[in-house]
This record gives sequence, C-alpha cells and structure tokens, in this order.
Amino acid sequence: MFVIPVRHPAAQLSRQIERLFDPTHPEAKALRSPALDISETDSSYVLRMDLPGVDKAAVKVHLEGRKLSIDAEQSPATGTEGERSLYRERAQTRFSRQITLPQEMSLSHSSAKLDQGVLTLTLAKRLTEGVGTLNID
Repeated sequence: MFVIPVRHPAAQLSRQIERLFDPTHPEAKALRSPALDISETDSSYVLRMDLPGVDKAAVKVHLEGRKLSIDAEQSPATGTEGERSLYRERAQTRFSRQITLPQEMSLSHSSAKLDQGVLTLTLAKRLTEGVGTLNID
C-alpha cells in the first residue's frame, strides 16, 4: 500500500480548480468547437458554422489545397461607464476548427459570408486538368 502525501488542503485544491473555469479570471479563455454542418454539391462544399456574437473582422479563414482552418475570437462584453459587474459568464472565447476535405478547393471561386452569427463558406471544388466532358461535333 502506498501513501501519497497531500500538500494542499481539499478546500484550497477546490478553489484552484474553480479558478481554472472562472471566466472573470484575467487569463481565462474558453476554447470551444462551434457547431458545424458540411454539405456537398457537384461543384462545391458548403460549410455552415455557428459563430454567435463574433464580428466578421475577428474571423480568419485559411485555405490550402484540401485543408481548411477557421479561427475566430469573441471579445467579452463590456459594460457601460458607471456600471459594475456583479456576475459574468461571458468571457473572451477563441473558436478554432481544422478540416480536411476529400478534394482540393479553388480559392478564387470560393466565397465566405457571416450573417446573423452563421458563417457560410462555399468552397468550389478544384477541377483537375484533363478531366471533363468533350462535346462531339
């Protein structure tokens, strides 16, 4: 039988654990994975991601071949002058997703839109040269 000495009382350990999840702590940043839907058409992939309360300037979309990275940061709500915060759950939040799609995408024919908290990416599939249909005259 092994005895492991406990250096911190249970109450102190409990406070330290609670601090890790305290959104009012100066270094608190929640890392979440927002809801994501992916669909496909013959010519493109359509991705819809929930980003509530995120300004479009805070969203970064990087596309390279088949790899897609989406990063966004939501700043915490600030009160008005003379207002004191009594309780706060909304902290600075960072959203991050990396996705590898089955086919390479064309950046020049793709589009992105953020409307009412939903990011919609329409990613055009890259056509490989030499593939297609020839019309017979």
